[in-house]
Amino acid sequence: MPPFNTLLLRLVIVIIIGGLIGAERELKSKSAGFRTIMMICLGSFLFTTFSVYISPQTPDRIASNIVTGIGFLGAGVIFKGDNRVNGLTTAATIWVTAALGMGVATGQYTFVFVATCVVLGSLFLLTKIEQRIDKASQFKTYKITIAYHHTILQEYEALFVENKLKYKQVLQVKNGPDITVSWIAEGRENNHQQFIQSVCNDVLVQRFEVY
Repeated sequence: MPPFNTLLLRLVIVIIIGGLIGAERELKSKSAGFRTIMMICLGSFLFTTFSVYISPQTPDRIASNIVTGIGFLGAGVIFKGDNRVNGLTTAATIWVTAALGMGVATGQYTFVFVATCVVLGSLFLLTKIEQRIDKASQFKTYKITIAYHHTILQEYEALFVENKLKYKQVLQVKNGPDITVSWIAEGRENNHQQFIQSVCNDVLVQRFEVY
């Protein structure tokens, strides 16, 4: 086992790393925030450190199981909604934070420092790029209930084309004089907003849902 002073230094480093990454997740109100990320970093550090003492001949056996355990934690923050899977970034952050804790436990300070900078840079800086990409290509589901007439579907599909949205019809239900139709559409954020405004201004629309 390393000297106590070395262990104490590594413990401080782990808390700082976990705290910085956790603070970013907390600022964005993610499910795994400040305390969670810090505990994950600390836990992986402790398991890796203790594995040398518990099983000096095969310390990698305990350390390797950290990856499996972290996988369960990561899966817990992933969920599906709004036509997309959410929580993948937080799950990946949990995974890489555990790796950083293991790196500190093995004394790879310089490499861990560089990797931490890469992680923080990705979380802070690449978010803006991701937002720009998201605005350029968004998927939305539109569900419209309106009084039926034989050209209604063609009119709304022409409206999709007019607003430069790629569309696919996924549902069509006729109920008496009314019809409910759902489309999945893809396009720029501004184009979606223009389409939504056009539908909202249509007095014949009885029900309109977007998700």
